[in-house]
Amino acid sequence: MWLVHNFDKQAEQLAKEIVDYSVWRLKNDPPLDGPLSLGELKTLVGETITEQGIGGEAALEIFKDVLAPACISTDHPRYLSFIPSAPSISSNLFDLVVGASSLYGGSWLEGAGAVYAENQALAWLIDLANMPQTSGGVFVQGGTVGNLSALVAARYQARKKYPEINKWVLACSAESHSSIKSAAAVMDVELLEIELNEELKLTGSQVASTIDNFHVANQDKRVFAVVATAGTTNLGIIDELKSIGEYCRNSQIWYHIDGAYGLAALCAESVKHLFDGVEMCDSLIVDPHKWLFAPFDACALIYKEPAIARAAHAQKAGYLELFEETDEFNPSDYAIQLTRRARGLPFWFSLATHGTRAYSQAMEKTIEIAHAAAKLIKSRKDLELVVESNLSIVAFKKLGWNKADYQQWSDRLLESQIGFVVPSIHQGEPILRFAIVNPLTSIADIKAILDTLD
Repeated sequence: MWLVHNFDKQAEQLAKEIVDYSVWRLKNDPPLDGPLSLGELKTLVGETITEQGIGGEAALEIFKDVLAPACISTDHPRYLSFIPSAPSISSNLFDLVVGASSLYGGSWLEGAGAVYAENQALAWLIDLANMPQTSGGVFVQGGTVGNLSALVAARYQARKKYPEINKWVLACSAESHSSIKSAAAVMDVELLEIELNEELKLTGSQVASTIDNFHVANQDKRVFAVVATAGTTNLGIIDELKSIGEYCRNSQIWYHIDGAYGLAALCAESVKHLFDGVEMCDSLIVDPHKWLFAPFDACALIYKEPAIARAAHAQKAGYLELFEETDEFNPSDYAIQLTRRARGLPFWFSLATHGTRAYSQAMEKTIEIAHAAAKLIKSRKDLELVVESNLSIVAFKKLGWNKADYQQWSDRLLESQIGFVVPSIHQGEPILRFAIVNPLTSIADIKAILDTLD
């Protein structure tokens, strides 16, 4: 079997085995599984990269028997750590098509059909956020790339407005996602962390006083962007989006909303009001691979004025000159990327297949389970909620436990294959948290995990 374009009998048999395995994974309940040590994997797998090759069948068997079971399945209903993923069957199936089709999603010239479909999925998100229809963007790898790309565009715009400034500052809260600090480091800009209110929210009044005082004391520096969070990763808290937006608009500061996890809930009528003010942003991100039932990796990056992002990001080279002479929409112009797979297509296919109502219903179900989980926790004298749950993250404490107790319990939980819940930290203290994004997670699953805390 040659590497490319020689679909002989051997390739056909391998294709059948791969498809059969993929269908088996999709048809059956996902295994929870768990990691093996480096030594264990070396013993069980050995060297797979050889001069002659080991053959597709052998490589597939190694993957099925050893490598895949050494990975925790993020779509398991009792995988409740970090932010899980729960892709729909249709999106997973179409991901096979995207891979098999060798589509390039960087330019309209090479991927017009794919780009058109991706942009329809983005348009749905734009409509949910009540942003102008002229808004637009691109699917990037994840929230880290999305946040960084948006902030690069923000600084580009600020440099045009204030050419005399050469010391730039990014404002956010201490509870902002770690990717915001990473973006500041990559961009070599100063980070201005703003205190939260007693509800752990960033507010417009606090943003205003902190930034205004900073500008008075540092006239050679300027804040070029404010980042608010629509659903923090640790606790699911939504900043006061409207009051922050009003300050940014009045102060002509770029307003970016990191909604990688939380903004997915815009499609749930029961909580949509919590995001009042999202329409005021200059840019936002939301990750369909988190809570919108798409496979890894897909972050929707949306700009209110895409032309600014294009001016900031479009790469120039002799072989790219033809793209500069057209008004066609080229996704690679809107983020720090050139080569890109059409990673938004599985999300588009699932939306087109099931309809937006199904998405709203699935979202509401996860929120209902989160509320029911919080109620169960409140009913126990040995447990205590950290904050009230607005979205689908439920954070709580086991009274009297220390960090080691939490970790030992977490290890036992995974070893027994009951669930995957790792401890987190809030205000210097260890806590537990359930991140519920899978509509297949039931209150029985939650109860089974809580019962192990006795």
